[in-house]
Amino acid sequence: MRSLTTILFTTLPNTLWAALRRFDSKGGWIMSSHVAMSVMLALFPFLLFVVALAGFLSQDVAVEDLIKLIFGTWPDEVADPIEAEVRNVLEAASPSLITAGGVLALYFASNGVEAVRLAMSQAYRDVDPRPFWKTRLLSLVFVVFGSVAILLFVTFGWVLPLYFHLVADAVTPVERSWLTDARLNNTITVAVAFGLVAACHKWLPGTAHALSQIWPGVVLTLVLWVAAGKVLAYYMARFADYSATYAGLAGVMAALIFLYLMAAILILGAEFNGALIDRSARRRARAAEARPAPKPAPGGDNSRQEF
Repeated sequence: MRSLTTILFTTLPNTLWAALRRFDSKGGWIMSSHVAMSVMLALFPFLLFVVALAGFLSQDVAVEDLIKLIFGTWPDEVADPIEAEVRNVLEAASPSLITAGGVLALYFASNGVEAVRLAMSQAYRDVDPRPFWKTRLLSLVFVVFGSVAILLFVTFGWVLPLYFHLVADAVTPVERSWLTDARLNNTITVAVAFGLVAACHKWLPGTAHALSQIWPGVVLTLVLWVAAGKVLAYYMARFADYSATYAGLAGVMAALIFLYLMAAILILGAEFNGALIDRSARRRARAAEARPAPKPAPGGDNSRQEF
């Protein structure tokens, strides 16, 4: 088995470099802009569908909790302008949207998932054999399940912190110092993000891949998302002045740039997995070529015999 040093300083850098070359050669930057624009256009229909679904289920949605759940991990410089517009839209949304507008919102929201599906399939170099109706149905299912998950978090989000505090009261002070609300929120955020990205890698490409093949790219995506979010927030807080360039569209452009960066990292994670899969296939091929041919069994000469 390869040593940890070899993996960290040889395999990982080489594979990451191969993933970057794959990303650039297949138009990853262009696909990232497509995903970012599609997700931006799908964001408001998705939130409207969540409200419509809650109304269909006879539940009230706390707008502030919903906004916090969706934009809680976004940099404040990016999220603040968008949150104001989202708040205005959601407060005026009617639960009766499920009758007509909610269905249209569901369809338009699925366009964002479709863009991610195309990007993931291209990154893995998969040919998607599924017909249009099946891929569109998959995207609709992603939107519906995502909406239900959000409603569950918003509606029952107070249960887990309560249980967390009960556990903290039952342990020693040293262990209690680790059981804080901040750690709980961070754990939930990482778990939800890991599940979401893993679902995209697992079910959206045209070929199903094993969990052992997709988890490296999922971890890489999450690590780079966190790092890129902090760097972008630092840059926008101290150097960027989008209002001077885009005037009233500064908030929208900041959100698009953020989504563009996140989309590029998501695609790069899939390219990283694709590079690992190709590397593993080449290693198996070389091992098969180096393996000596089996010796013929005694008496197993199949040459024609003269009688």
